This record gives sequence, C-alpha cells and structure tokens, in this order.
Amino acid sequence: MNETTNPAAGQLPDRLSTDPRSPYYDATVLSRDIGIRFKGVEKTNVEEYCVSEGWIRVPAGTAKDRHGNPLTIKISGAVEPYFRDGES
Repeated sequence: MNETTNPAAGQLPDRLSTDPRSPYYDATVLSRDIGIRFKGVEKTNVEEYCVSEGWIRVPAGTAKDRHGNPLTIKISGAVEPYFRDGES
C-alpha cells in the first residue's frame, strides 16, 4: 500500500500524512520542506493528501477529538505536492 519513494530524487509519494500513527507517515520525506497546491492555491495546513484520489485533509478550526487531536475535514480537488527547497 505505501509506495517506496526516493526523496533525494525529488519524488513524492501518492499519499502522505504528517501523523506518526498513520501508515502513510514517512519521516524521511517529511524532513524536507514540502508544499501543497490544492486547486492551484498554496495550502500550509494540510495534514494528509492523496494525489490519485484527489483530496486533502485539513484541520476543522480549533476543534479537537477526545484524544486531543485536531478534527479534520476531507476536501476534494486537484492536488499538486512538491518540494519547496527545489524552488528558485
């Protein structure tokens, strides 16, 4: 399920999460600065994304679940992840 990637080669996985409990969490990829364009707009609060399914997961305001984690909502649209350190 979780594809292997080579962050040194500039490849991002199809799906990535910032939550260490997620099976899609990858610390080596997240160690680099990653940007997400969603529907052509730069997003800075993305918790998880999936390019092939076309969605991002973002926090829903300041609401928390019973474990203290932020509640998230899933938004559909065109997702374009990229490494920011590759920009000029």
